Order: sequence, then structure tokens, then C-alpha cells
Amino acid sequence: MLVRIHADTGAVGCAEAQPRPYTYGETQESILDAVRGWFAPRLQGLDPVAGERARAACTGLKGNHCARGAVEIALADLAGHVLDLPCSTLLGGGAHSIAVASMLSFGSPEEMAEEAIHLHETYGIATFKAKVGRGVALDVAAITAVRDALPAATLYVDANRGWTLAQARAAAPALIELGVVAIEEPLDLADTEGRRSLASEWSVPLAGDESCRSLAETAHELAGPVGQVSIKVARTGFAESREILAACRAAGAQAVVGSQYEGALGAWASIAFAAGALWERPAEAGNFLDLAADLVTPPVIADGHVCVTGAPGLGAKLDPAALKHYRIDS
Repeated sequence: MLVRIHADTGAVGCAEAQPRPYTYGETQESILDAVRGWFAPRLQGLDPVAGERARAACTGLKGNHCARGAVEIALADLAGHVLDLPCSTLLGGGAHSIAVASMLSFGSPEEMAEEAIHLHETYGIATFKAKVGRGVALDVAAITAVRDALPAATLYVDANRGWTLAQARAAAPALIELGVVAIEEPLDLADTEGRRSLASEWSVPLAGDESCRSLAETAHELAGPVGQVSIKVARTGFAESREILAACRAAGAQAVVGSQYEGALGAWASIAFAAGALWERPAEAGNFLDLAADLVTPPVIADGHVCVTGAPGLGAKLDPAALKHYRIDS
């Protein structure tokens, strides 16, 4: 979903919302209803650079993570245009470029290795989050293939809650031996004791993603099994994402800028957040490369890095022809 917020000066702020009903319960229809029915009336007439005032005005609606995140990011993009400053500067101006990580989706071990090689040779990307959770033998074979293809790459894995406790215990030692630096969401979130047991057994962090959808959830998980948090601005906007980052730093936990498989507009938002916070680890901002086309000018990734644009707001330029071609609401 493309979310746009208009100022009376003619400036427009844009953001991308990803419907993920299986994770957040949100659909295209629910996001549209939340934006038009809840957020828009509460933002009407507010100062576009008064982000905290807008945030306070929009409280009271539970859930709707991606709708809320998109509204806040679009408002930040608008503020950048009003002030003629990049969002990365408004968020702290920590860096002029950031390293990029990319996800490796399910495929045969050979296909996953080939995808990693392509991303490395074409864009210089050297950090990958590989999907696992299909079965111990296949998961280990896939990571072995990627490691053999790129011995120096930084690898971490995401099981998306797909393993049983026995599978996690069987897979983890082999993956850690292969140099995996974190294992994300290995079990069903309801298996509280299992997750705690794994965290105590592993020499690498158990990473939280779906278990860390808000500051409150993140604080709870940091007091339990989670030693690394995937921060996704698409679901917690810029303000709450900064609070989550502060909580991670206070707890001595690691954090990564995660991806909801956004397009280029979502990638620009992740880049702005990472650059503003002087991010020390590669951000998952390369998955727009899987798309055949996009609504905005995509970031340029070279030597494994993307330079932060000096353009106002997110720095993304909407292509009117692409929007006309792809929109489905008219």
C-alpha cells in the first residue's frame, strides 16, 4: 500500500505499508480503513514537522502496526520536504552510507548459493540472512552451500518459528560451526521454555522478530531469551524504532535493521533510519532487488553499501507512470 500525506503547501510525504495478515492481521483493506478512517482525521491541520504531536494524536488504536508505521514514515518524509532536509539528518545524521544485507529465500542449496554469489558479485553484498526451518538436513545443506560459495560472508539465519525444539537443537550446532552469527525465531512463540533453553545453550544470540513487534514486546523479550532484535521501521515507524534501539543498547543486546520484503520506498526508509542512528551493522535493505519494477527510484547499491541521499525526506522520487500502471484502486 502506498500512503501519502499532503501539506497545504503542496508538499507530499510518502511511505509503503506491507500487508502481512499471517503476522500482524493486516490486509490491504484494513490498512486503507485505518489510514483513512483513524489516522487521517487525527492528522488533519497538524504541523507536519511536529512528529510527537502527531504521534500522540494517533494513539488509541491497537494493532495496525504497518498502517501506523507507514503513516509515521510518510509524515517524516513530508517533514523532510517542508524543512528541505533528508530524513537521515532529522534522525541524527550519523552516517553518509550504510552497509547492506540481503535475505536469501528458500531454494535448493545450489540455488541459495547462486543467489548469494549473484548479490555479492553484482552489488558487493557480503552479509546475508538465510531462511531455514524446512528440515535439519536441508537447512544445514543450504547454509553449507552458501558458506562454501562465499567463505568470508557474514551469515545469520531465520527459521520463522518453523522448527520443533528437537530440530532446533539438532540444526543449531552445525549452523554455528558454519559461522552463523545469530539464529532468528527458531520456535513457535508459545514455547517459552524451549526458547529460553535454546538461548542458554547457544553461543550465538537467539534473535527476535515476530516476538518484538513493539517496544513493550521487545522489553519483555530482552528480559528473556532474545539477544538480538530485528527492528523494522515498517511496523514501528521511526520514533518507536529509536526507542527499541535504545532498549537494545541498554540491555547490551544486538540489533539489526530488518526487512519486511519492502519495495524501494520501504528500503529508503530503512536506510534513513540506519544512517541516522549511525548503524554499526549491515541493514536489510536489498530485497527490492527481487522486484522487476517499482514505484520509486531505487537505491543504488555498490561495494555492498548504499550512499544516503542528500535529497529532502526519504529521497525517493515517485514515478507517476508506474503508479498509474500498477495501482489497483481505480
